[in-house]
Amino acid sequence: MANVSVQAIKELMNITGVGMMDCKRALVAADGDQDKAIEALREKGLATQAKKSGRAAAEGTVAAVVEGNVGVLVEINTETDFAANTDDFKAFVASVAKTIIEKNPADVDALKAQTISGGDKTVDEVLTELAGMKIRENIVIRRFVRLEGTLASYVHNGGSIGVLVKMDTDINNDAVLTVGKDVAMQSAALNPAYMERSQVPAEVIDKEKEIMMAQMTEDPKMANKPEQVRAKIVEGKVGKYYKENCLLEQAFVKDDKVSVQDYVAAEAKKLGGSIKIVDVIRYERGEGVEKKEENFADEIANMIK
Repeated sequence: MANVSVQAIKELMNITGVGMMDCKRALVAADGDQDKAIEALREKGLATQAKKSGRAAAEGTVAAVVEGNVGVLVEINTETDFAANTDDFKAFVASVAKTIIEKNPADVDALKAQTISGGDKTVDEVLTELAGMKIRENIVIRRFVRLEGTLASYVHNGGSIGVLVKMDTDINNDAVLTVGKDVAMQSAALNPAYMERSQVPAEVIDKEKEIMMAQMTEDPKMANKPEQVRAKIVEGKVGKYYKENCLLEQAFVKDDKVSVQDYVAAEAKKLGGSIKIVDVIRYERGEGVEKKEENFADEIANMIK
């Protein structure tokens, strides 16, 4: 029997929205494996579709910048939000984004070797100077993406989330950018796992069907129905899975009577052309990065040792 920590239980509660004792029992039965515990809770009908997310912790910012037909989404982390809000850090982020747009580096290492936009030092040299002499905190350029084409962007809450949307369109009108921004805001708000159903792996759908069948076995009203009837019900529920987890099939946040793809099509018709959402990239600050958590008493005790 696994010795399950309070932190593991708390994390599972946050992910699934299920009560403490049910989460504890699921973790114990799964020998502490979070994925198996989530699956068990879902099979019992206690948890809805849950995205496994890392313990977001790193501070810093996500910036989305579009200049003409080139755009960049970049995440740069610091140790504290205080450092992230300084003018020096914000200026560095802007210069890094500009460098990516101008130099098109292959990856973070290549970016750090580039001469920073508007300066005579490399990005890495400026980063080292900023971290060691001004901010005095560790600074990490974590990731970036650079796209070309018709682009729209959205940044939420001063850099906690950034989204870059690429569109294929024959419309030469700034109103297209409004459509793209609306799609970006939808992604920022609901964080769908996929852009469209063609991106959902077959094994994911197979697992969803397996879980749905298990849920019906646990439901007294459904358990006695013939298997072929339950299988037909499951096929219907798969459509709901797509509507919840695929951006273009989600109910549009500004008008939940239509889907996102219907909204895009309607706006394209108004503008006299076509708009196709080609790519949607979403960064959330610190996602997947672990940060040591200490309670206030422990923090004070560590400070006076």
